Amino acid sequence: MILYRPVAVLQFCNLSPLSSSSSKFLSHLRYSYSFLSHSASYSSSLRIPWFWLKTPGHIQCRAFGTTVTAAFNDGVGSDTFYAVDSVSWSSLGVSDKVSRALFNAGFGQPSLVQAATIPSIFTGKDVVVAAETGSGKTHSYLVPLIDRLCSGQVDSGNTETEQVESPSHKLSLVLCPNVTLCEQVVRMANGLCDDNGQPLLVAAAVCGRQGWPVNKPDIVVTTPAALLNNIDPHKRRQMAFLRGVKYVVFDEADMLLCGGFQNKVIRLIHMLRYDEKKLSWSKESTPKLPMHLVFDKSSEQNAEDDEDSKTEIISDEEESFEDDVDDLPEEVDAGPAKKTGWRRVRKEYERSKQFIFIAATLPVNGKKTAGAVLKKMFPDANWVSGNYLHRHNPRLKQKWVEVSVDTQVDELLRAVNEGSNSKSVEGGGQRTIVFANTVEAVEAVAKILGRAGIECYRYHKDCSLEERSKTLDDFQENGGVLVCTDAAARGVDISNISHVIQADFASSAVDFLHRVGRTARAGQYGLVTSFYTESNRDLVAAVQSAGELGQSVETAFSRKRSFRNKIKKRAASVKITETTSSIGETVLSY
Repeated sequence: MILYRPVAVLQFCNLSPLSSSSSKFLSHLRYSYSFLSHSASYSSSLRIPWFWLKTPGHIQCRAFGTTVTAAFNDGVGSDTFYAVDSVSWSSLGVSDKVSRALFNAGFGQPSLVQAATIPSIFTGKDVVVAAETGSGKTHSYLVPLIDRLCSGQVDSGNTETEQVESPSHKLSLVLCPNVTLCEQVVRMANGLCDDNGQPLLVAAAVCGRQGWPVNKPDIVVTTPAALLNNIDPHKRRQMAFLRGVKYVVFDEADMLLCGGFQNKVIRLIHMLRYDEKKLSWSKESTPKLPMHLVFDKSSEQNAEDDEDSKTEIISDEEESFEDDVDDLPEEVDAGPAKKTGWRRVRKEYERSKQFIFIAATLPVNGKKTAGAVLKKMFPDANWVSGNYLHRHNPRLKQKWVEVSVDTQVDELLRAVNEGSNSKSVEGGGQRTIVFANTVEAVEAVAKILGRAGIECYRYHKDCSLEERSKTLDDFQENGGVLVCTDAAARGVDISNISHVIQADFASSAVDFLHRVGRTARAGQYGLVTSFYTESNRDLVAAVQSAGELGQSVETAFSRKRSFRNKIKKRAASVKITETTSSIGETVLSY
């Protein structure tokens, strides 16, 4: 490829070219959208309500049953994005005020994933939404939360008891992994306006250079680190904020529950849960907790003492979580380091917050995967899954091009020009995204395109926040070619991208799914061109054959292992030849 060197690619191999008319899907997902039903597809002993979009025969008696049936049972199955005309925002339980705002913003009809998610969030239970990229997940949680905040109907969490006592100002908290996604969510929330053109609610981003808002917003969108930096030094602010939060959304949940975000996110979850406990226990005349738990002493402590106790709990929990998720004690005694399981304690207090997790990729196999963590920490959550989760989108056409040192530049230029000659899209010219694995590779690809007279934008971690924001705005407005790393692959919503090119093959299944998910979004069609070399020819063959055979690939799904490593394990006796050609040599020779 342009980056002619070995790449660890895709342990996830269920994506096949659209040209294969006989493509088969995951055995438990091969049916078209028809209804949400409970599925027993998990081998775990935990009873987790999971709503799969399956055949009409598995109908459950739920309040939103009629609506969802109509949403997916159109008798045709030709539309893989929108619900049928008979399903409207109002039929999903959305108020007339919010429905009009959606219509005015150009969202006249809900998507299939939105039709499945909104009623589930309205139940007040914790919800996990795992659906393919470009399926409308952001509005699937913004719409019900804005509706609830506008109407003032704040549920008491997962119980049917009376509404809890709390500060008059109630808000939603949305956590995202980066500033770009935070700003995007804020724009989408503030884009829902009333008949006078004023936003229904005020959403504010607390990240980057944007500090704590002076006026109280209704929706706070922030990163985990930015939120902790703003509330940790201010005890009063922290207490008021945690008490006011009624809805907590984790956008890109699989990323937030892994890597560098993990400890901060777990800490925030326990801070919010601790606030739930304090509120519940303060309403009880006699504590119901076992005597060895000392949390009930909070009524005799001042606010600062409460915070010190809570900090000790969180600190101990972080250390335990980092060691082994499987042995995670979700609560730790404020006394001498005595640990108590979350499932033992959680039934002893009244829920007052709703947790919502959103992801386009959510592995569940393995002790430390995001899905496994959620199953353990939120065993009673409702799970909503899209039919194209972790697999090929039927609106997406894929081309596989094997390249060598001699052909890689010519193939790249041919692919970019193919996108340039396509029909212009609304709001600017054609839009093509070229992905590479490193900053150096992005710069090299940009030089190749520049020497061929093709102007392009650059987007990677070495660009400042201002440069990245301007790049995305210019690309959205004018079209053209964007050369980027995976920094632009996750969550960034740019409309009408017709072509995605992998100049350097993705290093994992998660990266691959998010890259190809930049096109064929919101019911549109798209093309993905993937370059590969002789060294990863077996990988590409495995990806294609898995789709053709309809094999399940969930067991191979892992954020920390590449597909290439699995190939090596299966063929340990075969030594993969690695080229010594570098990208610098390629550029110089060109």
